Amino acid sequence: MSLRSMFRRVSPGLGLACLLLWASPSQAVPSYARQTGQDCAACHVGSFGPQLTPYGIKFKIGGYTDSDGKDGHVPVSGMAVASFTNTNKKLADPPDHGYNRNNNVSVDEISLFLAGRLTENLGSFVQLTYDGTSGDSSIDQMDLRLAHATSLGGRDLVVGLSLNNNPGVQDPFNTLSVWSFPYVTTPFGYSGAETGSFANGAVEQRVLGLTAYAFYDNSWYAEAGTYRSLPRNTQEKLGLDLSEDPGRLKSGSAYWRLAYFKDLKTQAYSAGLFGLSGSLQPDRNVNQFNGYNDIGVDAMYQYLGTREHIVTVQGSYLREHQKRSALLGSGEATNKFGHLSELKLNTSYTYQQTWGASLGYFSTRGDSDSALYADNTRTRPNTSGGVMELNWTPFGKEASWGAPWANVRLGAQYTFYGQYNGSSKNYDGTGRRASDNNTLFLYVWTAF
Repeated sequence: MSLRSMFRRVSPGLGLACLLLWASPSQAVPSYARQTGQDCAACHVGSFGPQLTPYGIKFKIGGYTDSDGKDGHVPVSGMAVASFTNTNKKLADPPDHGYNRNNNVSVDEISLFLAGRLTENLGSFVQLTYDGTSGDSSIDQMDLRLAHATSLGGRDLVVGLSLNNNPGVQDPFNTLSVWSFPYVTTPFGYSGAETGSFANGAVEQRVLGLTAYAFYDNSWYAEAGTYRSLPRNTQEKLGLDLSEDPGRLKSGSAYWRLAYFKDLKTQAYSAGLFGLSGSLQPDRNVNQFNGYNDIGVDAMYQYLGTREHIVTVQGSYLREHQKRSALLGSGEATNKFGHLSELKLNTSYTYQQTWGASLGYFSTRGDSDSALYADNTRTRPNTSGGVMELNWTPFGKEASWGAPWANVRLGAQYTFYGQYNGSSKNYDGTGRRASDNNTLFLYVWTAF
């Protein structure tokens, strides 16, 4: 059966049925740390997700099915994030739900995970999230995997399928936008560019996709698949805000990924290519589409040593070609064709899997369009800046208190801008500077 034929048989109703079935007591499976018998530091740099070690990368590729062989583990995990946010200059408009224009304290989110091995070859990562700033609950990230380990030409081969709801959520490397640094961001203030690419979360949680992948000789990774939009009534049942529906994704969308990965025990590296293409119909009642073709490159180097000192360097560059037919037809763009580029670089250092420091750089650039970027004085989306973060993770190691149940990270993150929406000064016509958006974000992030 072809991948396209298999995908046609996957409906939103089947996705919902899978969630209900796999959450039932008869299918109880452990969450990852308890399932494998490993401490959190085995899979995650700094004893806390989502940044993966080589073992964590292979665990994900293997379909979340690696196990210590014991039964009776609890399949449920949880996560909560609380924070304080301050911007250099208060927001022009107050956030929704009664928050202030500056200096906000909030419970950002509380998540429940159904994650782990379901059968010998079947594993899951399903996240349900309560948004503490809006009071809403909805489906979040989802990645359901069927994986099989075999051999080809005397070398190891893992082949698998991923049913997921966000292009890139299934990727095992921390370079694509879903899992890239910074790993947690403020619900207020500023945390990057206002304008993002199609691959940077444009359809997350609003689609259902099926991809097939292969991992050969513990080195070569290849994946390809397609996505279709969830009907609006299905989105509503999943708790998603219909006012944020990006529109209908036309059939024929394509996601692909190629990468070379090498685990040398004391160090590891990867390099790859990725792409996402598709056409969005913003108004489901008007037969006009905007087309997007994203192609990118990425790389990662990780020094592990004896795990006392860990250094990671990561980067990605994406180029997007746009065909703005729907935007042009509605008067929201003046140019039918356009482009956008995104560059992300970051490096991190972790000491004794406890103390961490990270520094990142981001840059988004695009062509001028007086209608699409009418709110920007330079009519461009160009934004650049950096992110600095210090964090402390006291639990998550083998000898930690409450392992593997108790995990907490305390962090201080500062995002700064050299340019925002096309300019460093008066970018919106009100005199606001890019540096006015500099944001301090203090957080407590716990997983259990």
